Amino acid sequence: MSASAVFVLDLKGKVLICRNYKGDVDMAEIDHFLPLLMQHEEEGLLCPVLSHGSVHFMWIKHSNLYLVATTNKNSNASLVYSFLYKLVEVFTEYFKELEEESIQDNFVVVYELLDELMDFGFPQTTDSKILQEYITQEGAKLEVAKSKVPTTVTNAVSWRSEGIKYKKNEVFIDVIESINVLVNANGSVMSSDIVGSIKLKTMLSGMPELRLGLNDRVLFALTGRDKGKTVTMEDVKFHQCVRLSRFESDRTISFIPPDGESELMSYRINTHVKPLIWIESVIEKFSHSRVEIMVKAKGQFKKQSVANNVEVRVPVPSDADSPKFKTSTGNAKYVPEKNLVVWTIKSFPGGKEFLMRAHFGLPSVENDELEGRPPITVKFEIPYFTVSGIQVRYMKIIEKSGYQALPWVRYITQSGDYQLRTNV
Repeated sequence: MSASAVFVLDLKGKVLICRNYKGDVDMAEIDHFLPLLMQHEEEGLLCPVLSHGSVHFMWIKHSNLYLVATTNKNSNASLVYSFLYKLVEVFTEYFKELEEESIQDNFVVVYELLDELMDFGFPQTTDSKILQEYITQEGAKLEVAKSKVPTTVTNAVSWRSEGIKYKKNEVFIDVIESINVLVNANGSVMSSDIVGSIKLKTMLSGMPELRLGLNDRVLFALTGRDKGKTVTMEDVKFHQCVRLSRFESDRTISFIPPDGESELMSYRINTHVKPLIWIESVIEKFSHSRVEIMVKAKGQFKKQSVANNVEVRVPVPSDADSPKFKTSTGNAKYVPEKNLVVWTIKSFPGGKEFLMRAHFGLPSVENDELEGRPPITVKFEIPYFTVSGIQVRYMKIIEKSGYQALPWVRYITQSGDYQLRTNV
């Protein structure tokens, strides 16, 4: 079972818009939601599911809105939450920003979308590209479009329209990996993993069938191949277009792709990652009058690779003033509202070392409160490089008209949650 009704509320708990799908829950029950939420907040027992009598509220907060689904049955909570997040995604596609004002300015479109997204409490068409074919933001078009609903909605392939034509058939594959690293003050890596995603930009005519081959360890073990480097992917999530039964039986990633941009899959690789940009810092305080910070950054990746738009964010005391900087490359600036020094390096080649020195004055009256020391964080992007060693071995494109299509592959490694703790 799924949701009985869906509500969009403002921060005061006032209903902006709602849709009753099943009629088995009194719509006035929503009045109990905000008092319940505030009560749980005060008690420090905030929970994603709140209950009043036999009615359950499943909710998420986005910007200045609460999106709430009600039910009085033992519903599939993960399905309801997936739907609420999909609702946010679709509304954002339509209105660019999802907030109270965009709901009030687009009541008609929001009602149309709520009608199409769910039927009798069960999610239906949730692909924004398909919805945009027949729910448009111009009222006049809306009337015309109503008479002809795209066949896509009733097709088995609900994420792709028929009759798509391109002069040049191409598919662009982006393999993007984010590194999460936590290093303690002694320089030991406490936790690390890689979160990856494969994104497609598809410009293909007709209804092509695509097959993607990766250097997947499980696949190589199944086929008796053990040559070359392989990766073990965990927590793999696919776009709805991928045939899961095929993947489960022989690890083949086979699908009819959505047109345009989409995320084909995401994965996690639980492995020990050596920090790609290593940071050493020395922070010295002199007789409560000044503080000096020295930061050394070293690229611990291949010399032929280059990290772009590197940002090293170094926390400084909240009462620091009169900043002076000296850098061996890039530039440093003080961001007082965040108590940070941001050192920016446009291009950081592998194997290189760079230095930054910062000098701050401190007030003569010492701050009695002990300040916690936030970690140094690093942002970067390294093109044509993956930490895990994942590779696209092939991309086969089969279409009944037999056209030739070009697949293009690009690899990018970027920082995720990348933190290095410092000694106080």
